[in-house]
Amino acid sequence: MIVILFRLLILLAIIFIFYTFYSYIKSPGRKLKLAKESKTFYFYDDPDNSKQNFLITYKGVLFEGEKYLGTTESAFEVVNINVSTRQPDQLMGIERDDIYFLEKEILIRYPYATIEWKYPLNRLFIHSPKKESDHPS
Repeated sequence: MIVILFRLLILLAIIFIFYTFYSYIKSPGRKLKLAKESKTFYFYDDPDNSKQNFLITYKGVLFEGEKYLGTTESAFEVVNINVSTRQPDQLMGIERDDIYFLEKEILIRYPYATIEWKYPLNRLFIHSPKKESDHPS
């Protein structure tokens, strides 16, 4: 009887170890960290929770989006999103096209939203460096 109970406990421990390992591998937080380290794109969000901010990592920079609920013609939707970064010193190398890419990805998930980029990200839209072709010859 004790041998059967011991085997059952070992089986349960093995199942628990596999479940813990599986949960660790599938963890969105771990995927976000790996994407940041490898400088790839990853969108971490809970679309059913309008109060929870979403996180995006792109080119090694972590962006945070604050969602605000509002009304559209037929329903309550996320209508305003403020995007910022906690570490503006890591923005080196981010270009206007990168911001447009991120905006497109956000709008795929929240088509009714107006996106506002917080400082210093909004400076890419206000001040644009002139190309040599823009200067009169």
